[in-house]
Amino acid sequence: MNKMEKALGELSEMDELAAGGSPIHRLHPTAKLLSTIVYILLVVSFDKYDFSGLIVMVLYPVLLFQISGIPLGVCFYKLRIVLPLVMAVGLFNPFYDRAPLLYLGSLAVSGGVVSMLTLMLKGLLCLMASFLLMATTSIDCLCASLRRLRMPGLLVTLLLLTYRYVGVLTEELAVMTDAYHLRAPGQKGIHVSAWGSFLGQLLLRSMDRAQELYGSMQLRGYHDHFHYAPIQSFSVRDAAYLFFSVAVLCLLRFTHAAELIGSLFVR
Repeated sequence: MNKMEKALGELSEMDELAAGGSPIHRLHPTAKLLSTIVYILLVVSFDKYDFSGLIVMVLYPVLLFQISGIPLGVCFYKLRIVLPLVMAVGLFNPFYDRAPLLYLGSLAVSGGVVSMLTLMLKGLLCLMASFLLMATTSIDCLCASLRRLRMPGLLVTLLLLTYRYVGVLTEELAVMTDAYHLRAPGQKGIHVSAWGSFLGQLLLRSMDRAQELYGSMQLRGYHDHFHYAPIQSFSVRDAAYLFFSVAVLCLLRFTHAAELIGSLFVR
C-alpha cells in the first residue's frame, strides 16, 4: 500500500467517524457549526499573554471528544501534518519579546515565551474544534447547513465537490505512482527529471476525469446548483445545546474561570 492509498483510507475513515451514533453525532449540523464558530472566535480573542485564561477553553473539545466516543489520539494522528505548521507560528516570539513577564520562583519567563505558548495553544484548540465538527458531521449535512445560513451556493458547492472528489484525484495519483515504480523498480520516490511530465500527465488525466464527472452530474439533474442531503429539523434539544454551549463558552471567556478553579484546588 503506497502513500496515496493510505490517504484514501484516511478519507474513508473520516466518513466512518461522521457516521457514528453518539449524542454529538445526532445533533443538528447547524447547532454544531454555530457553536464551533463561536468557540473559535472566543479562542482567538484572548490576549497574547493570557495563557492561564485560555487554558480553560480546552474543556470544550475534550468533553465533546469524550461524549462523541472519538479518541483524542485519532485527532492528533489525523492532524499530524498540520500541527507542526501551527506550532511553528510563534517560535520566534521569544527572540523579539525578551522582557520578563512573570517569575516561576527564581526563573524569569519572558513575554515572548508566554505569547508563543498562547499562540500554539490557540492553534491547537482551533484545530481540535474543527476536526471534531468534521468527525461528527457528514460533509453533505454540513454543506446543507451552510446553505441554510445563506452562504453563497457557489462556495458551498465548491467546498463539497473539493472534499468529495479529492479522493478521485488521489486515485489517479496512486495509479500513476504505481505505474512509475513498475517502470523504475527499487527507486525511492519520483526522480526530479520526471516531475514535469508526471505533473503534466496528472493534470491531463484530472481534466479528463473532471469532464466525465461533470457530464455524469448533468445527467443526474445538476444545473448550477446542488441538491443537498436532507437533514432533520432543528429541535428543542438542538436549540438547548446551542444556547448552553455558547453560554458556557462565554462564561469561560469573560470570567476568571482559571482563577476560580485554581482557588478551589488551593483550598
